Amino acid sequence: MLKRFLKEPLVHFLALALAIFAGYSLAGTGEKREIIIVTAPKIEQMATLFTKTWQRPPSVDELKGLIDDHVKEEVLVRQALALGLDEDDAVVRRRLRQKMEFLDTADAEALEPTDAELATYFVSNADAFKIEGMLAFEQVFLNPQRRGDRAEQDAGSILQALLSDPDADRSLLGDATLLPPQLALSDSVSITQTFGTDFAKALDRAPLGQWIGPVVSSFGLHVVRVTERVPDRTPSLGEVRGAVAREWRNARRKELEDQRFAELLKGYTVIIDSLAGKGADR
Repeated sequence: MLKRFLKEPLVHFLALALAIFAGYSLAGTGEKREIIIVTAPKIEQMATLFTKTWQRPPSVDELKGLIDDHVKEEVLVRQALALGLDEDDAVVRRRLRQKMEFLDTADAEALEPTDAELATYFVSNADAFKIEGMLAFEQVFLNPQRRGDRAEQDAGSILQALLSDPDADRSLLGDATLLPPQLALSDSVSITQTFGTDFAKALDRAPLGQWIGPVVSSFGLHVVRVTERVPDRTPSLGEVRGAVAREWRNARRKELEDQRFAELLKGYTVIIDSLAGKGADR
């Protein structure tokens, strides 16, 4: 399957197009440029590893991504060696690449955003800092293993009893459980982790202050009443300033990394070997 994929004309076209583009770039400048050759066996090796990992061959875009990443690694490794970052260091190529990328990280960490920059970033990425809503609830548990086929019917009877008398002694109505009879304000993630996705969604739709049920959880059946609900909200910048500053630095780091790599890449000619077969003209 992989070999058939690697023989696809579209893949050959991609490799040849990249090689032609690289050659055209070289012809258009008098600068001395180092040459990076990505051989067909190397491409096949990358595609094979991808296939073993994901249990399918890579798409054309994914294969191009693998090649681009290999070229980036080659450029950064060579630049690292030129800077002498490999001296007294026995680590392999990836470690050298990490050292080069660390330079960008260190520069970004040293940056201090102005109030205006933070405010602009916060407004542009408000959804990322939204504070998720929370809710508190009470519950009466019914054990399906104990009640068997009567579980849903019993849940209906308990619901009617609580609707008639919302403050009835719930300990006399349900089954023994280690689950708390009431839960303080919690977010959806916490509720989902304990009770399951369907239970959390049912509570999100439940009317405030009214018993509903039966609601299914990963443990069994419940009759539930939401006692408090705090909706989602967008915080002020002051509340999340630390998180905004951290994400601003991450964005600047990525921007610096991309800019510097683009500059480094200008010093290289990249040739992507054709997959059409060994010995083919290029």
